[in-house]
Amino acid sequence: MSDVYSMTVLCTDCTERRGDLEQSGHQVVDIREDPTLPGYCTLRYTRPAASSARSLMMPASQADAARAIVNIFETGTVRGHYGMVTVLPGDTGRLTYGRAQTTLGSGNLHLLIERYCSTVGARFGARLRAWLPALSSRSPAADTDLKLHNILRACADDPVMRDVQDAFFDDLFWDPALRAATRMGIRSPLGVAVVYDSWVHGSWPLMRDRTQSGGTLQKLGEHEWIQRYVRTRRDWLGTHPNALLRATVYRMDAFQRLMALDAWGLPLPLVVRGQEISLATLGELPPGCFDGPQPGTRELSVRSPLLRGLDVRLLQLALSDQGCDIRADGVFGNATARFVRALQRSSDLPETGVADAGLVQQLVSMEA
Repeated sequence: MSDVYSMTVLCTDCTERRGDLEQSGHQVVDIREDPTLPGYCTLRYTRPAASSARSLMMPASQADAARAIVNIFETGTVRGHYGMVTVLPGDTGRLTYGRAQTTLGSGNLHLLIERYCSTVGARFGARLRAWLPALSSRSPAADTDLKLHNILRACADDPVMRDVQDAFFDDLFWDPALRAATRMGIRSPLGVAVVYDSWVHGSWPLMRDRTQSGGTLQKLGEHEWIQRYVRTRRDWLGTHPNALLRATVYRMDAFQRLMALDAWGLPLPLVVRGQEISLATLGELPPGCFDGPQPGTRELSVRSPLLRGLDVRLLQLALSDQGCDIRADGVFGNATARFVRALQRSSDLPETGVADAGLVQQLVSMEA
């Protein structure tokens, strides 16, 4: 029997999401309103053995460029910040996480973490599994629990989590946006990027219909219709009662700049909001992710430049587990040294603030 997946969407988008899933060969097995989140529905579906969405894919470099543009909008980085944890006052999404900032409020954060925990080789799966009930119920504790936030940050170092996020966000945003663009007759990579941004940011059907009221894409031509869509969406964002949305008009300004440059094919390299999108930057390790050094291979202390890496992150995670109010950012600064000194003091060790290889290995082994 095929695995059953879920996604939580606005009820107003439910019919369109179901159509997207079925068109691409998925089987929708259940749809119901979410009793804990008014205005949202949960769709449960099975995935086909080979997704027909692949037949709609653009050339890889253009698809990556389109994704990168939205990554920059979401987390300020070309590759996306897989470990970004954010809680903004007044944001109905509440705790948000990952490359495309999926939210606790929508229920999709639970679905992402559930998928990660069920994936073979998930390094932090056992630890996050204990949080699944709280994430499923959208417990307020998840918004403020520093230990949970630190585990989520550390997950960015796990290639399994990065792969799971890529697949999850493609299922949730990229594939349906590509199908929606195809149905409209949108062919340009920049046009697809505009549609994709609206699927991630929200309200694609509303903005599409408002733009259509002034002329169809077939009548106006793709470039003119997309330019009108971006202006319509900018006006909507700029006058929205939610101040957080009003502050995101920069997304439409960035698209207007690319259109003014006639960058409809998203030729590389591009510069979007000061970030270079190129084959080089698309191939880099994502920011905030560490693939080394391994714990116990070096002494950790405050130096200039500050030490960064996987060993620092895992040390910080172990200190967080012991109740330290520390942010597991993978950077060994004065705050980390202070907590190391406190640990040394409680263990009757010299209070140096230096974590030698043995201490690091000991703490990380306890964490594992």
